[in-house]
Amino acid sequence: MKPGERVGVIGAGSWGTALAHLLAEQGMGVDLWAFEQEVVEQIRLHQENKIYLPGVTLSPLIRPTHDMAQAAAGKSVVLLVAPSHVYREVVLNLREHLSIGCTLVSATKGVENKTGYRMSQILAELLPPELDARWCVLSGPSFAKEVARRLPTAVTIASADPATGAKIQGLLSCPFFRCYTNNDLVGVEVGGAVKNVIAIAAGAADGLGLGHNANAALITRGLAEMSRLGIAMGANPLTFLGLAGIGDLVLTCTAELSRNRTVGYKIGQGMSLEEILAGMVMVAEGVSTCKAVYELCQRHNVELPICTEVYRILYENKNPGQAVKELMTRDLKAELEGIQE
Repeated sequence: MKPGERVGVIGAGSWGTALAHLLAEQGMGVDLWAFEQEVVEQIRLHQENKIYLPGVTLSPLIRPTHDMAQAAAGKSVVLLVAPSHVYREVVLNLREHLSIGCTLVSATKGVENKTGYRMSQILAELLPPELDARWCVLSGPSFAKEVARRLPTAVTIASADPATGAKIQGLLSCPFFRCYTNNDLVGVEVGGAVKNVIAIAAGAADGLGLGHNANAALITRGLAEMSRLGIAMGANPLTFLGLAGIGDLVLTCTAELSRNRTVGYKIGQGMSLEEILAGMVMVAEGVSTCKAVYELCQRHNVELPICTEVYRILYENKNPGQAVKELMTRDLKAELEGIQE
């Protein structure tokens, strides 16, 4: 990047705000677009996003805005951190403001419900052809609060274009935030989506008091489901042994900061999905992603028993205890069935 050049960040949720802060802490000016005018005013007046990242004093190099053109126009790098359920709408509004030669970094984990598209497929459909090779995907085990606190974090940058991946790797990496590159967009995005669904299952198991053995089994068999679906969609199996696979899965399934695990935990304790979502400010991506993953497993004729049971719990009011019983009494199988290359 040129001296004095600013970076754009589209989306001021917890993760978007943390990434903006990460860049600003390295001396870069950042224009951070927020959908909510209230968030813009909070950051402008108090240097804090009290709704999505409370307790973190943000760098004065962050300039909040409700104007997408201000955040994106003329930038050589723009980070896109919009929730998956509004991702298409945001890209449609954003694309007219992107400069030719801009590199777009997608930091959203999820799958679009209506189409089953990964986020990069939405970009491929909507972005102008000249930007086709100039975007990449950021994923991996990375809670926003911990990144904002400068705690050691490692992530993956996936791009079909090695030069683009290397550019963003160099831009984001610092002593507490280490980036690796990967050319497997499918695997990185499938991992980032499916892990949220498995985390709901792991949370439900904890809410039901099923113990550590059950949690370990869910994570391991969840990895098998993630791999099985990813391979069917063309992913590299080794990706699921990396940061965007097992790394993100373990974090999301075990940590109290995980919104998806929290949703599952409350379901396991008897709360309804409507009650849980009504009390949440931030998005638990696994709730909406679960529908898309369920449809993808049918489209690709892949068996995903845990994801299927989560779908039935969330959208067909199935009893979590009954779901556990049915998972445990399925036909016996070989452990590696369906996940070998």
